[in-house]
Amino acid sequence: MTRPPTAAQRRVIEAADPVTGRLRGTEAQLAALVKRGLAFRHPRPPRDHFLTPAGHRLRETPGAPDDAGAPDPSTPAASGVFAARIGGEEGPEAGPARLREVRGAWQGLLELRRMTRPDGATDLPCAWERTHLVQAAALALEAAGHRPAGAEGGGYRVRPTPQPEAVAVHEPDPGALRACAAALEKAGWQAGEHTEPRTGARYVLASPRRA
Repeated sequence: MTRPPTAAQRRVIEAADPVTGRLRGTEAQLAALVKRGLAFRHPRPPRDHFLTPAGHRLRETPGAPDDAGAPDPSTPAASGVFAARIGGEEGPEAGPARLREVRGAWQGLLELRRMTRPDGATDLPCAWERTHLVQAAALALEAAGHRPAGAEGGGYRVRPTPQPEAVAVHEPDPGALRACAAALEKAGWQAGEHTEPRTGARYVLASPRRA
């Protein structure tokens, strides 16, 4: 088993940008994280270092060893760290401050796409989104101006599914549900409406496109 990161290395990981995974640290610290497979150096200037999916998992599982399993992506981030609203939880009101946070997180995610694609394109989801499906889909919806459900009432709810690389989006209003599907498609996801056999309720099944 790989030795866990040192305390200094873990501080570098925990201080990474919560969306892009951009790292700041000494050359020795960053090189050690690359060697462990927890970070990579982008090939284009300014050649910054970013967390790999394994690094993101380690960052989100405080005190866990390097080979810890991925946490439930529907779990909100720790206090003080941005987390997209998946619907159904207590959360901040959609005021100006929240809108700025969402806009900044979405722009950060687009930058992560750009910097992790050889062609610099931003039209397809990146590896971080594929390992954080629920949060990534929720961020795309919130950034597009859709309203997450509160503890009660209407709005979207993004939930994991048994299918690999797929989430379900529930929204009681049919028009709003179709708009959610359109927003996800615009954000680089495949989205289609389906009907739950037992309840007859409509929902959107979405997965990140690869090409």
